[in-house]
Amino acid sequence: MGILDPIKGFGVTFGMMFKKVATEEYPEAGAPAAPRYHGRHQLNRHPDGLEKCVGCELCAWACPADAIFVEGGDNTEEARFSPGERYGADYQINYLRCIGCGLCVEACPTRSLTMINFYELADDDRQRLIYTKEDLLAPLLPGMEQPPHPMRLGDNEQDYYVNGPELARKQPAEPKEPVK
Repeated sequence: MGILDPIKGFGVTFGMMFKKVATEEYPEAGAPAAPRYHGRHQLNRHPDGLEKCVGCELCAWACPADAIFVEGGDNTEEARFSPGERYGADYQINYLRCIGCGLCVEACPTRSLTMINFYELADDDRQRLIYTKEDLLAPLLPGMEQPPHPMRLGDNEQDYYVNGPELARKQPAEPKEPVK
């Protein structure tokens, strides 16, 4: 240990004093997340504004942390929320428990649940970390008031909800020639 070692240490400090400071204005201007980053969940809609969630509760069953609560409800002629017979009446994700594994997204048969790249999920109030259906629903497209009552579905969506996923994927069979 030499007598000049403390002076060498102060030399590093002295050298940094004249460099330009790199300041990040994080809360005002957040850094963009990577395009494939999976952060907060989102409940998607059909192009006509109806919800894709049918209240099947498969995402809640697949969640290893038991962070998702889903209660299904039945659609009526007066109030239609999704194209099928049922919809997710009550949907909650507790981000205090969520581990971000994405198993809920993989379990969703209608692809209504996805994870967007929003990453600011910290809060100092535990109640605000329980996201409800209103917090998770994708916004309506511009110019769209409320979802129309008579459901308008594309050909593939009509087949999916009327015939079920197995029959919607099957192509019509070619007629076989009789065996002689």
